[in-house]
Amino acid sequence: MKTIAIIGKPNVGKSSLFNRIAKQRIAITSDFSGTTRDVKAHVVEICEKPCKILDTGGLDNKDELFDNVKIKSLEAGDRADIILMMVDGKMLPSDEDKKIFYTLQAQKKPIALVINKIDNDKEMQNAWEFSEFGAENIFPISVSHNRGVTKLLQWIASFLPENESELVMDEDDDDFDINDFAQEEIELKEDEETNEINVAIIGRVNVGKSSLLNSLVGEERAVVSSIAGTTIDPVDENITYKDKLINFVDTAGVRRRSKIEGIEKYALMRTNAMLENADIALLVLDSSEPFKELDERIANLADKNSLGVIIVLNKWDKRLESYKESIDEIRDRFKFLAFAPIITVSALSKQRVYKIKDLILSVYENYKRRIPTSKLNELIKKATIRHQLPADKTKRVKIYFATQYDTKPPKIALVMNRPKALHFSYKRYLLNKLREEFDLEGTPVLIYPRAKGEKDENSQI
Repeated sequence: MKTIAIIGKPNVGKSSLFNRIAKQRIAITSDFSGTTRDVKAHVVEICEKPCKILDTGGLDNKDELFDNVKIKSLEAGDRADIILMMVDGKMLPSDEDKKIFYTLQAQKKPIALVINKIDNDKEMQNAWEFSEFGAENIFPISVSHNRGVTKLLQWIASFLPENESELVMDEDDDDFDINDFAQEEIELKEDEETNEINVAIIGRVNVGKSSLLNSLVGEERAVVSSIAGTTIDPVDENITYKDKLINFVDTAGVRRRSKIEGIEKYALMRTNAMLENADIALLVLDSSEPFKELDERIANLADKNSLGVIIVLNKWDKRLESYKESIDEIRDRFKFLAFAPIITVSALSKQRVYKIKDLILSVYENYKRRIPTSKLNELIKKATIRHQLPADKTKRVKIYFATQYDTKPPKIALVMNRPKALHFSYKRYLLNKLREEFDLEGTPVLIYPRAKGEKDENSQI
């Protein structure tokens, strides 16, 4: 069983982290320096993997007592397989902190520099002060606010083995041959050669969709007025830009269901039909007023249709909030569109509207991107080594092979022994790794776990 030692100077939060990982109050914590003196050990599970964690006394040289505590703590570091060097993020790095870290680093074990008490985003700048340590693995956290702790635990878990004694191998676990997979009748869909990009402009009534269309095409194609719901029929217009034919559709603005009247019901139906044929959605938001729940519901239409998405924050010349406040709120409200780039514009003054065209081309390239099978499997292999798949009760879960079988958006099949056991959180982890490795900005990526020989797309993210 692997052992993790938490080491650092007094009062940096070692015992609080120990209790957080153990999920119970084992170590006594206080504001007084030197509360922990003996090394405490406790068996825990991190990401469902068992290990032993050690809470050590603070490293200090005040007197004989602290000298003995320091010796015991460093001995615990010698015994440990993984070391967490913890420092106080509210204090500036000291030469003593560096000396301790370099001493521990010399043991050639996995070591993380854990910067505690980073309670909010403003205090993140304090964490950067510790970059001078040259640590490969740095985790700014706040134990008291439970910020950043999950990432730290995932890093620890990447070095922990499964509980081998409790895992039961499937009878057919080891009889899978990649050549067998290659011989399966998997239909790899080929892209139709096209020079056209279909772009739907969506948003609430009166957010400036028609004005944006006019600015993009360079003429007054759509009727613009201050009356909500001016656009009823979707308005088509196309332009040629850098050898691409971009077809814009200005869809009817969406109201709350209780306010949809008469002909607008048909307009809403036609809007949904247009989205089914679109490649990219320009989600237009009004920065001159607070965002509404309806904005999120409209954004869900793009998500439902698996479109590439660009978030256009219009009326920026009349904005209510600062850039950071606006971006933070959008990222919080539209978590499911975390992949979408955001651009601030003013459709009326044409401020930055020209940049949308290049952004459309960039997102479209990602939307139809093909990832080579060899590179895809190399990434999946590295990801599963770094963070092993959680077991399905007592059964081992394996990914045998991965392949992309379609584009617009990229669709990836994972051939597995137990596809139904692939947890949503692990699929999200794989998706994040894909985005780190390949340029997929602006496009969703769909992952389908499947059994050998299975053809159905039974799961997605």
